[in-house]
Amino acid sequence: MAENLPDPATPGFDFNKATIVSLLYIAGFVVGITGLVGFILALVWKDDVAGTWEESHLQFHIMTFVIGFVVGIIGGILSFVLIGIPILLALAVWILVRSVLALLKAQKHEPIADPKTWLF
Repeated sequence: MAENLPDPATPGFDFNKATIVSLLYIAGFVVGITGLVGFILALVWKDDVAGTWEESHLQFHIMTFVIGFVVGIIGGILSFVLIGIPILLALAVWILVRSVLALLKAQKHEPIADPKTWLF
């Protein structure tokens, strides 16, 4: 009658490296500089987590920042002709969705399936 039950979830919030970077990206919507801090931490911690589930998260966050930076520059330039405003709004939603999904997976200690994807 002994069943193999999964380990109970640890109570509370796990502040692993992937979670910290996700939270910094999300906080970037309120305090802009934290997104850059999250990017720098992801670059610094990338070698520390090689071969673990967190490696895919940090690759995912680095891609998010680089793509977001490039699209943000393009959207900023195009906002002078009003085309960039919807691009910047879509970019904000894209970054927020990627960060929240990564945060949820980081709390479950699950790797990102394809960290080099442009989508989710």
